[in-house]
Amino acid sequence: MRPMRALVRKMSFAGMCGAVVAASLAAPGTARATPGGPAWRLTPTGSEARLRGLAAVDRSVAWLAGSGGTVLRTTDGGGTWRNVAPAGAAGLEFRDIEAFDARRAVVLAIGEGDASRVYATSDGGRTWTLGFRNDEPKAFYDCMTFFDSRHGLAMSDPVDGRFRLIATGDAGRSWRVLPSAGMPPALEGEAGFAASGQCLVSHGSRDVWLATGGGSRSRVFHSGDRGLTWTVADTPLPGSPSQGVFALAFRDSRHGIAVGGDYRPGEPSPTAAATTGDGGRTWQAARRPPAEYRSGVAYSGPAALAVGPTGSDGTLTGGRTWTRFDTGSFDTVDCASGGACWAAGEKGRAARLVFTRAG
Repeated sequence: MRPMRALVRKMSFAGMCGAVVAASLAAPGTARATPGGPAWRLTPTGSEARLRGLAAVDRSVAWLAGSGGTVLRTTDGGGTWRNVAPAGAAGLEFRDIEAFDARRAVVLAIGEGDASRVYATSDGGRTWTLGFRNDEPKAFYDCMTFFDSRHGLAMSDPVDGRFRLIATGDAGRSWRVLPSAGMPPALEGEAGFAASGQCLVSHGSRDVWLATGGGSRSRVFHSGDRGLTWTVADTPLPGSPSQGVFALAFRDSRHGIAVGGDYRPGEPSPTAAATTGDGGRTWQAARRPPAEYRSGVAYSGPAALAVGPTGSDGTLTGGRTWTRFDTGSFDTVDCASGGACWAAGEKGRAARLVFTRAG
């Protein structure tokens, strides 16, 4: 792509990302910015945790979750972050968090046996309710998603040959195991990757998708009835113990993006993204994917962002072609409905998307 066309595309990308554009020009602390394009403005958290769970509420409010039982919240656009973790959680590994506003959030801890837990708060993290503690030794929960502020699902790696789902109807305060009769059998070694809280995603009131890797093929499962029955489709992303689909994003019930690759440092990932236009029944490899493994993806209107340890990419083509705009390390990304996008990752890194002034 010639330089002028690249600049125009980056400026168009900025224009499509909503209200954040007008509010964020040439912000202090912005690193690796391309003039006229998107960039991450770092918002120091004071934490050294690896932050793989992220919930973007708006430009002011975001929640983070990570290693060492860390849960952070900002209500001033990242100017300050407060640790609001559940009491006694220091030994837990939080990998996903879903938030509905500045007060209400649900956080998932991963691990074997009773290390997999779900906590919920309705007072900004001052108090938490332990809504779920896993009692199945074979289960290992990876991700969760919510259809609305009350109804959600969390998924576990296969138990007795099938992925396991639990459901809540009271905002995470209690959960029940769903029947597995409608779940297709898992492949040998197939599992979810708890890398960004995006291996289970939903759109609307009933549609939910589950991403896998670890087996001979990487696949995406789809349910149109909140997890009771499922279909499954292969994707072009390769599968192996270190490869697969790590994250999904859907902008409506039909159009979605899958990202992933090989998470091992230095290993090539030539097919790191794929798209669907039929709700996940079929998947096509991106014509120009991100150059390396990506662990997180999110839509912001018609645009989308993907992040990973080696950089961030944007797309205006529904995921068919991607352009890198940052080389910093992030594990996860999330965008609020108003266009505010956040990212988080290793060593307490957190950032909000801004746009630099052209010229």
